Amino acid sequence: MTNEEVAKDLIRQFGEDVYDFDDPYGMLTLSTTREQIIPMLQYLNTHPIYQISFLTTLCGIHYPDDPNPAREFCIVYQLHSLVNNFRIRIKVFLAEADLHIPTATTVYLSANWMERETYDFFGVIFDGHPKLTRILNMEDMDYFPMRKQYPLEDPTREDKIDALFGR
Repeated sequence: MTNEEVAKDLIRQFGEDVYDFDDPYGMLTLSTTREQIIPMLQYLNTHPIYQISFLTTLCGIHYPDDPNPAREFCIVYQLHSLVNNFRIRIKVFLAEADLHIPTATTVYLSANWMERETYDFFGVIFDGHPKLTRILNMEDMDYFPMRKQYPLEDPTREDKIDALFGR
């Protein structure tokens, strides 16, 4: 089973909804739509040969400088077939105005806390999630701290010397 074989099979199954293929460090990486992510995860999980049954990571990324507003947020799924030692990374891009995506808990129970963490830090709503509440931050926080909307440093700080930080 090679990256190319799996990529061709996914194109046969999902057509134009699979795009941006790459294989950095030998890991098949591709993008799909929010409408196809759950069918694709189910297909990979139940496929008799692939048997991609382990969700390694589910996380969010914020790209505030992307010129395409529909690609400002990215949800990344990294999956692993323990039987075949095969890994795949799937990305779904979302616009800030519509941060909704179906929950993957229907396919991988381990997605529960990962989705809660992604909601907690980025504000992505996982539709159908059994308990989408904050998991690490306080419930009364009214912002999402991993969004790149805030300065990295306080410009009014006077208690540090830039030369000590290589600046």
